[in-house]
Amino acid sequence: MLLEVTLEPNPILHKKGRDLTVAELATLEIKKLIKNMVETMYFKDGVGIAAPQVGESLQLCVIAKKFSPLNKNEDLILINPIWKKISILKAWDTEGCLSVPLVYGEVKRYTKIKVQALNQLGEKIEFEARDFSARIVQHEVDHLNGILFIEKARKLQKIKSSEQEL
Repeated sequence: MLLEVTLEPNPILHKKGRDLTVAELATLEIKKLIKNMVETMYFKDGVGIAAPQVGESLQLCVIAKKFSPLNKNEDLILINPIWKKISILKAWDTEGCLSVPLVYGEVKRYTKIKVQALNQLGEKIEFEARDFSARIVQHEVDHLNGILFIEKARKLQKIKSSEQEL
């Protein structure tokens, strides 16, 4: 089922989500939420989506399998994720966000990070992410902590949608 994407300036987007317990991950409610988040992410052409973006203030995000640093055949589900830089190198790149439609800007992020989280089964996972995968993880974890990319971006620009041109 497709979920409605929460749009800025909704207050939930600026609130730190609460951690999920391993017991909660076994519930039908959370399993359904994860499935619906994945479906919504692909429908909206996103590379990741965080629970606050669908109105749930939880430490849960999904990253599209194409950009997963773990397994390109499976979407990456991160529960209660944290990351640490493992290189001092940062890079600027353009970002956008499903919750801030038609707005893009340049954000400086670490190019190599180590991520710790639980997967959807409640198992601890740890991995390194580089470049675009690292950028996606940092962007999604920011969402879980109530931070939007527009708060970090430079050269923000709004593009016109084709609907506005008609």
